[in-house]
Amino acid sequence: MALSRLLLLCMVASEVWDAETKPIDFVCNRATRRAMNIVAEMESALSDCNGVMTLSTPVQLPCTELHVASWKNKSNQEKRGDIAASFRLLIEGVKAVRALSHPGCVASLLQKLENNINNYLLILTHLQLSGPVVSPSLSCVPRSSQSLSTLLLRYKQLISGKLEQFMINLEDSCTYQ
Repeated sequence: MALSRLLLLCMVASEVWDAETKPIDFVCNRATRRAMNIVAEMESALSDCNGVMTLSTPVQLPCTELHVASWKNKSNQEKRGDIAASFRLLIEGVKAVRALSHPGCVASLLQKLENNINNYLLILTHLQLSGPVVSPSLSCVPRSSQSLSTLLLRYKQLISGKLEQFMINLEDSCTYQ
């Protein structure tokens, strides 16, 4: 029991974003963004969870659809607000599910997911953006699912869709040497 807690603590510590890294480094370095996206690793780990694919309670999933024309018309503050609201929705759902009893494999996967979402949220909220502050809001009504694979798929779509498009848009502010 103590060994499993120690292993979980080590895993969590290894997933925490380097506190010295600045959000602009995340924006300006695509390799860093790709390295932080651990969804493929989590999907692979899910296959090791002895077929447990259903969560005990539904989790609200963020909107991942990206309508390019309307996305381009949003300010950077609005884009950040949309993505931040999506991450917060996910993290609250993951925390609620994690609080319920799950087999060890699923519990560790949910912990890893929560840490990864937190890292993205921290980076996103600490970005220095010009313009008026906008309250985070979702761009659509979220749907729910009890499928862990669907949860990971939506998370991957959020990272590779809205978040990546936002980062590409912000790359203009990068000064390359």
